Amino acid sequence: MSVFPDTSFLCALYRQQSNSPQAARYFQKMAGPLPVSSLLLFEFRQSTRLQTWLHSKDRAKGFAKTEADKMLAALQSDIAQGGLKVVTPDWADVHVIAERLSARHTSQNGCRGLDVLHVATALHLGVAEFLTFDAQQKNLAAAEGLKATL
Repeated sequence: MSVFPDTSFLCALYRQQSNSPQAARYFQKMAGPLPVSSLLLFEFRQSTRLQTWLHSKDRAKGFAKTEADKMLAALQSDIAQGGLKVVTPDWADVHVIAERLSARHTSQNGCRGLDVLHVATALHLGVAEFLTFDAQQKNLAAAEGLKATL
């Protein structure tokens, strides 16, 4: 395993965005499955569901449930077909790493909790490359020695 993504990468794979072509090219060139954690999958699914709720309250926000259903079905299909592989990190170790990252970076850079956990997961898994379109998360990953791509 040499890479680990964040939620912005998954969102670009499963919902058309300006960075979707870049994410799709990267995903198609991968030699093996894209590793994902249960936490990453939860955040993606939760975010997708939140966007449908926002859309139901204000049509200018979020996106329709039909689009969310397609995104979630495509994600599940990729898991079932082996394009994504759910990895199970040692969460206690991830939390120790995340606490260290938080102490080192959050007060200076305003890091979000789930972002810290995703970078900590990548470090725990020993990957070399972190896939993100989020500039702040990219900076955190790079500061910790990961090649922050995209």
